[in-house]
Amino acid sequence: MMKSLYLMCALLLCSLSANGAGMKPDRKVQYKAVDGVKLELHVFEPEGWKASDDRPAIVMFFGGGWQSGNPKQFYQQARTFADKGMVAFSADYRIGSRNKTTPFECVKDAKSAVRWVRQHADELGVDPKRIVASGGSAGGHIAGCTGVIEGCEEKGEKTEVSSKPNLMILFNPVLDTTSKGYGAKRFSPEQQTDLSLCHHVERGIVPTLVFHGEADTTVPFENAERFARLMKKAGNECVLVPFPGKGHGFFNGSFFRKKNGDEDFDKTMEQSFRFLTGHGFLPVAAAKH
Repeated sequence: MMKSLYLMCALLLCSLSANGAGMKPDRKVQYKAVDGVKLELHVFEPEGWKASDDRPAIVMFFGGGWQSGNPKQFYQQARTFADKGMVAFSADYRIGSRNKTTPFECVKDAKSAVRWVRQHADELGVDPKRIVASGGSAGGHIAGCTGVIEGCEEKGEKTEVSSKPNLMILFNPVLDTTSKGYGAKRFSPEQQTDLSLCHHVERGIVPTLVFHGEADTTVPFENAERFARLMKKAGNECVLVPFPGKGHGFFNGSFFRKKNGDEDFDKTMEQSFRFLTGHGFLPVAAAKH
C-alpha cells in the first residue's frame, strides 16, 4: 500500500514537471528603465548557484511580432538550461500593443539586456565571455540583431561594454523583414532592410544555431536556408536544424503551449546542449537531455 502511494506521488511529480507546473523564475531584476517603462529579466539560477560563480548565461526573448507576448514563453527553456548549469534569463521588452513601439525599440531593449548581463556579470555569477542570445520568431529576430546588426543602441548606455553575444540559438526567427519574409508592414519602405538579418550578414558573426519548421507559413523556411547559406559564405558558423512538417512555434513545450507536448521541445534542447558543449559553454556530460 505504502509503495503504491510512493509510486503515485513519484508519477505525479514527474507529470507536473513535464507539464511545467510551478515553473517560476528564482527572481526578477530590472535591467532598464526608459520612457517611464521598467523592464525586467526573469532569472532562473542553477542548483548551488553563487554570485561568485563564473557560469555561462543565456538571454531569451519571446515572440509575438514585436507587438505582443510575454517572458513566460521561454520559462520552460530557461529552467531546462538552468538545470544544466547555466544562468538563464527570460527578458521582457517593449512591445507595440503595450508601449506603442516599433521593432527598433525592441532591438534596442535586446541589446540593453545582453549588455546589462555582461556589465553585471560579477554579481550574477556569469562569465561575460560566455553569453548566449536566444529567442523565438520576433524574439529570435531581436536576439539575432544583437549579434548581426550594428548600431541601434539605446542612448546613454555604456557602449564600451559590448551588447554582442558570444553565441546565438534562434527558434524560427524572423530573418528577412521585406516582403520575402515577415514583418514588412512594420517598417516604412525605406527601412525594410535596416533590421533584416539576411541583408546584414558579414564575416565575424558569432556561431549560430537555427531551428526552423519546414512547413512554417509565418516565417518562410527559405529565409532560414538563405541566412544559413549567407553565413557560411561569409565564413561564419551557422547550423540550421530543419523540422520536417512543422509549422511556426513548434519549439514551444507543454508549459507554454500544452497541445504541443514536449517531443519537439526535447529535440531542440538536445541539439542546443550539443551546440553549447561543442563551444565549451557546457561540459560534455551535459550534452544529453
